Amino acid sequence: MGLELYLDLLSQPCRAVYIFAKKNGIPFELRTVELLKGQHFSADFAQLNPLKKVPVLKDGDFTLTESVAILLYLTRKYKTPDHWYPQDLQARARVDEYLAWQHTALRRNCLRTLWHKLMLPVFMGEPVAPEMLAATLAELDGSLQLLEDKFLQNKAFFAGPHISLADLVAITELMHAVGAGCQVFEGRPKLAAWRQRVEAAVGAVLFQEAHEVILKVKDSPPADPTIKQKLRPSILALIQ
Repeated sequence: MGLELYLDLLSQPCRAVYIFAKKNGIPFELRTVELLKGQHFSADFAQLNPLKKVPVLKDGDFTLTESVAILLYLTRKYKTPDHWYPQDLQARARVDEYLAWQHTALRRNCLRTLWHKLMLPVFMGEPVAPEMLAATLAELDGSLQLLEDKFLQNKAFFAGPHISLADLVAITELMHAVGAGCQVFEGRPKLAAWRQRVEAAVGAVLFQEAHEVILKVKDSPPADPTIKQKLRPSILALIQ
């Protein structure tokens, strides 16, 4: 059995893994796990990943979870171009720095934005207090400012003149907020120009393909009551 990737392109980390594998010509079998149907809570999936999360990589008898670990595994196994995870000590450190920061900062804020602005009221049918939504959007704005001032600065990409894993992970996070209807690039010309460079480096067709699900998520029908009951505890824990 060849490489298998268990993904849902609704998920930011899954989009990063999907784009990276496709862009680098890495052959894989896509195993779709539909998060909004609660498929990650099935007994079969729990045997594969007791964490009950995607993405998951299965390479023969070897199973790996956590998106950053998966991305690094793919860079090493398939010897992808150096710019993704540079050999240069300081350039690699810049990638590592961003990947270490984003989990509890940009990723958290983009995820909370999607759920507070869109998914809780529309998909789950649960209203969100205006003051909570305002606080979430303010936190997102703070992360966007840090993204520009700390990580991008005046560079073409986070680690220098070429796209890296850091840029790929960041853009997939930001598209969560775009999917929620937030104009995250408006009034931020530096960030908007970076987004265009990232999309060009990935390829416009692949970029749109990977983000089709998140850009249409606003059209999701309300959750079935059974699914809603299954998802609610994990969603609330995730967006605290």
